[in-house]
Amino acid sequence: MDALSAFFIYLNKFTLVSQKEYDTYLVPIIQVRKFHKKEIVSYAGDVEDDFNFIVKGLVRKYYKKGEDEINTQISAEGHLILSQESFHSRKPSEYFIETIEATTFISIKYDDLEKMYRSSWSMERLGRLIITFSMIIKDNWQMQMVKMTPRERFLHFVDKNPELIQRVPQKFLASYLNIKPETFSRFKHLTKPGGSTKKNDS
Repeated sequence: MDALSAFFIYLNKFTLVSQKEYDTYLVPIIQVRKFHKKEIVSYAGDVEDDFNFIVKGLVRKYYKKGEDEINTQISAEGHLILSQESFHSRKPSEYFIETIEATTFISIKYDDLEKMYRSSWSMERLGRLIITFSMIIKDNWQMQMVKMTPRERFLHFVDKNPELIQRVPQKFLASYLNIKPETFSRFKHLTKPGGSTKKNDS
């Protein structure tokens, strides 16, 4: 499946987008961008200017705290990744976005997106639906981080994203799940046949 088709299918998860609407409003402003493994896509301190849909690859978003890199998002094919606060507020971002694998994006510039919204009510509604969905996902994740134990967070992540355990470096996942690296290593046995499920794994 090519990049344009993948993005068209993604948009239709939110509302019906006709091929004519897609070709008229979106195709002219879409950029297909390709990045190598471990390449910075956007830097902290810059204003986020790109709305990014991952066609192929794996990407992380993080901020720096002293010498540490704190991962706040790890996403693969079929998901969005951008510094949302910066993109919508037009203020400098606090985040770096970096590829973990070689990655292909569908990207749309902020100004192009705003022009599209002004030219089509249906496209503006589509944008609102996507932003609302992203906010709900973010709020749900933040609540899980508060309510779940480290073990519960690990098992929940593995259940929802089993392939990422193999694709994402352990140190990135431990940071993302807010689990100490040594604790994360102990949890990994839970993904193997016969792994313990006792409550005292924490």
